[in-house]
Amino acid sequence: MVPFCFVIHPLSFEDVIRYEPGAAGKGKPIVAKILEWMPSYAAAHLTGIRTPDGRETEGWFVAAPLLPSQMLELPRDDVYARILAAIDVGVALGARIAGLGAFTGVIGDGGVTIAERAPIPVTTGNSLTIAAGVRSLFRGAELMGIDAAAATVVVVGATGSIGAACVQLIASRVRTVICVARNETRLRAFVANLAPHVPCELRYTVDLAAALREADLILTATSSTQDVIEPEDLRSGAVVCELSLPHDVSRRVALERPDVLVVEGGNMRVPGAFRAERVREPGTDFDLALSPGTALACMSETMVLALENRCESYTLGRGVDLEKVREIDALAERAGFELADMRAFDKAIPPEAIAATRAAADARRAALA
Repeated sequence: MVPFCFVIHPLSFEDVIRYEPGAAGKGKPIVAKILEWMPSYAAAHLTGIRTPDGRETEGWFVAAPLLPSQMLELPRDDVYARILAAIDVGVALGARIAGLGAFTGVIGDGGVTIAERAPIPVTTGNSLTIAAGVRSLFRGAELMGIDAAAATVVVVGATGSIGAACVQLIASRVRTVICVARNETRLRAFVANLAPHVPCELRYTVDLAAALREADLILTATSSTQDVIEPEDLRSGAVVCELSLPHDVSRRVALERPDVLVVEGGNMRVPGAFRAERVREPGTDFDLALSPGTALACMSETMVLALENRCESYTLGRGVDLEKVREIDALAERAGFELADMRAFDKAIPPEAIAATRAAADARRAALA
């Protein structure tokens, strides 16, 4: 058995309370200050991960307790030190490969420096996140009755490592892809380099709202700490697949647009009897804010590598190797990982809710016509 660890951190003050219930009731400035000096620690023991052919692994969530805003504002080497300290906690528990969750895999150079300084190999999990996200996007299209081959897709954060790979995987299956990012120079160069190699129409814009008004399908892969997708910009019947944490889609969409399907694209069902048990309170489950038996795709990539005895720094940096995306997707499928049931805004989407969304979209389109 090859054990693993996965570095986590709170994405919001609500997350802090999930990680540490004792923080409830304390003011945000006090909580933020505590997080600045709080050492990295083992948060949860992960067990029950077992493939259909009998391979097993176990691991630990190790917390580097900083908020996204703190990771962006504190000196870079201080943030690296906190992440490396978390990995050291995992190594002390027996981990032989580490995954970098959320901003720990984004900050700086996308894990390259961490990999150079860490005592064990590390991966950001982006390869399986990409594979799962693209699968989720097209599953949403099918459920909403969208003909993908005739669809216009918007990829938000198209020049990032995840977004760029998603553009390439999506391009062979749709009519038009509109790439959106903030840096127009990088965006223009990205599209110019890629356009001759894809069969669909490939366009770009920095005007997100204008792009969204054309979109049948939307995939978001940004590192923004603010809402990016607002309800007034979405077409009736659109599908929005989020790969970003924190979330890119405003919660107003859930309240104001019952005719739009929003899905979290990076959730996987873990084979076996997966459980995350709090280290400090044995017998108590660690609240992942996910359905039982599921994990994020980035976490799942680390698990798959451990199950395959692949102790290597698999996904790092700002570029993603599409062959690795395809490989880890196949390895995950062989190990029994599959897309989890659909979720949005941290809640499950039951089949009847999807049917209601599709009916609302049909009704709104008919009214507009």
